[in-house]
Amino acid sequence: MRKEQAADTFRAFRNRNYTLFFAGQSVSQIGTWMQRTAVIWVIYSLTHSAAMIGFTVFAQQFPSFLLSLAGGVVADRYSRYRILLITQTASMLQAVLLAVLVLSGHHVIWEILSLSAILGVINAFDVPARQPMVHEMVDNKEDLANAISLNSAMVNLARLVGPALSGIVLQQFGAGICFIINALSFLAVITSLLLMHFAPFSPPAIKKKITAELAEGLRYLKQTRSITILIFLLACLSLLILPYDTMIPVFAKTIFEGNAATYGYLTGAIGLGALGGTFFLASAKRGADLRKFLLGSIVVLGIGLILFSRIAYFPVALPFAIIIGIGSITPMAASITVIQTEAAIHMRGRVMSYVAMAYFGMMPMGSLLIGSISQKIGAQLTMFCQGILAILIALLFGKLLYKKPIKETTDYSSIN
Repeated sequence: MRKEQAADTFRAFRNRNYTLFFAGQSVSQIGTWMQRTAVIWVIYSLTHSAAMIGFTVFAQQFPSFLLSLAGGVVADRYSRYRILLITQTASMLQAVLLAVLVLSGHHVIWEILSLSAILGVINAFDVPARQPMVHEMVDNKEDLANAISLNSAMVNLARLVGPALSGIVLQQFGAGICFIINALSFLAVITSLLLMHFAPFSPPAIKKKITAELAEGLRYLKQTRSITILIFLLACLSLLILPYDTMIPVFAKTIFEGNAATYGYLTGAIGLGALGGTFFLASAKRGADLRKFLLGSIVVLGIGLILFSRIAYFPVALPFAIIIGIGSITPMAASITVIQTEAAIHMRGRVMSYVAMAYFGMMPMGSLLIGSISQKIGAQLTMFCQGILAILIALLFGKLLYKKPIKETTDYSSIN
C-alpha cells in the first residue's frame, strides 16, 4: 500500500520531458536561492536597513510587474521552449556579471540593484512561458496536477538547501562564490532543455495586436469568476503577508544576534516547512478540493507568523520558522494548480501573466510597505500584525471562493 502511495505521489515522473525538466530545475533553483540569499545579506550588511531590503526586492520584482502581461502574450505567440532557452541563458549571464562585480571588490548598492532589475525583466518573460510549459511536458493529463505540485516541491527543496548552503558559503568564501555557483547551476537546466523532445511548434494562425490579446485575456478573467478570485487572493497575500521575508535578516542579525549562517538556517527552516507542505499537496487524492488546502495553509501561515514574532531565542524559533514555511508557499502552489487546470488551453500564457502580475506587482510594493513599517514599529510587531491579517484574509476569501456562483452561460471555447 505504501509503495502504491509513493508511486502515486511521484506519478508525473512517468513523463520523460518532465523528468528532465525537474532534474535540471532542481539544480538551478538551488543556485537561484543561494544568489537571492546572498544579495539580501549583502544589502543588509551594507545598510543595516529593513527598508533597503524591501527596496532590493522592489528593484528585482517591479520590472516583472511592468512587463509580465507582454510576457504572457509572447508565451502564447511563440515557442515556450525557445523562450525558456533564451531566458535561462540570460539569467546565467546576469549571475556571472553579479559575481564579477562582487569579486572585484568595487561593488556599490546601485550596481547590485541594477542587476536585480535586469533579472526582473528576464523573469517577466520566463515565468509566463515556464509555468504553462509543464502542460507540454506531461503526456498523460491525469498527471498534470501532480506535476505542478512536484514542481512546487522542487522549488521548496531548493528553498531549503539553497539558503543553508548560501549561509555557509557566505561565511567561508563570500557572496561572490554564491553568485558563481548560481551561474554554473544554469548549465543543468539548459542541458535538460536541450535533451527534451517536443512536437514542432505551430504558431497561431492569426496574430492580433498585443493590446487586443491583452484585452481578450482580461475579458476571459471577467468571465471566469473562480480564477479571478484566486488571482485577487494571491495579490492580497503578496502585498500584505508574503513580504514577511524582508524581516528575516533583521531577526537573524539583530533579534537573534547571529550571522550569515543564522540567516541561512532560518531561511532553510522555512524552506523545509514549504517542502513538507508541497509534498502533502502532491499526495492529495485526485479530485481533492485544493481550495481547502489553500485556505488552510493561509491560516497555518498566520499562526506561524504570530508565534515566530514572539520568540527571541534562535533555537526555539526554528520550529516556528518551519510552520511559516508550511503555510507560505502552499497557497501559491495550490492556486497555480487550480488555475492551470481550469484555464482554457489557448489562454494559459495570458492567465499566468496576470498571476505573475499579481505576484510581481504586489510583492515589491508589499516589500517596501512592510520594510518601512518595520523600521518604525519593529520587526516583531510588524510580523505579529501580518499573522492576524493572514487569518482574516483566509476567512474573507473562504466566503468568496465558496459563494454560490451565478450560472454562467459563456462558451469559453469560442474565445480565440
